[in-house]
Amino acid sequence: MRVYPDTCMVIYAVEQHPELWPRLRDTWLCSARPSFAVSELTRLECRVGPLRQGDNTLLARYERFFSTPGLLWVTPSRRVFDLATELRARHRLKTPDALHLAAAIAAGCEEFWTNDHRLDAAATGYLRPVTL
Repeated sequence: MRVYPDTCMVIYAVEQHPELWPRLRDTWLCSARPSFAVSELTRLECRVGPLRQGDNTLLARYERFFSTPGLLWVTPSRRVFDLATELRARHRLKTPDALHLAAAIAAGCEEFWTNDHRLDAAATGYLRPVTL
């Protein structure tokens, strides 16, 4: 099964958020051996906090995550941007959220893992939203 984790999910995993990491880990363990898809937008959003804080140790943890073998990188094509535009217009999503969801759809993901309930309706019909 191919899964696109929203940026918040990557942050929960890499930083092992005390409240949400166990729930995410349980979701991960209950899934049928997921393979993960991400985009450079995910990497950008994850790196902002550590760079602002000057936390090179955390930045290195993110780089290790994004260097994981088997991680599928979704390149935003015109098709992805067009779909993101439609999703943004139809569901009043913010641009980054629309781009993440469009990237997941374009990559053929079966699930979109997020903690943002606003994305549930937008994802339905394309793939299965999984929220913590």
